Amino acid sequence: MKKSTKGLIVGSLVSAGGAALATAAIKKKKGDDPEVIEDTDMRNSKKIDQRESPDADKTDEEKGLTELDHAYRAEWSANGFPQTHQAMEELKEEDEKDEKDEEDKKE
Repeated sequence: MKKSTKGLIVGSLVSAGGAALATAAIKKKKGDDPEVIEDTDMRNSKKIDQRESPDADKTDEEKGLTELDHAYRAEWSANGFPQTHQAMEELKEEDEKDEKDEEDKKE
């Protein structure tokens, strides 16, 4: 093979590799901060965290929740997060009781 043909092949390979790296870097940069229309993003809306849940009149579990709480409710349920203030207080009392029991065992 001629020297010029080898140079052309090596140059092409280097260019293709550089283009692939540049494309990957651009995709990664775009993936870090996705474009969101500001008006439709619930996390940035104070109104959504003040309006009553759309299902508040249909189910007892939704009463007292805001629209934002309604959106996150399924995730809370899946993670075992308490749904009501009463459940949160019961959990806190249970934790305090467990701590007291552990202290008694140490003594």
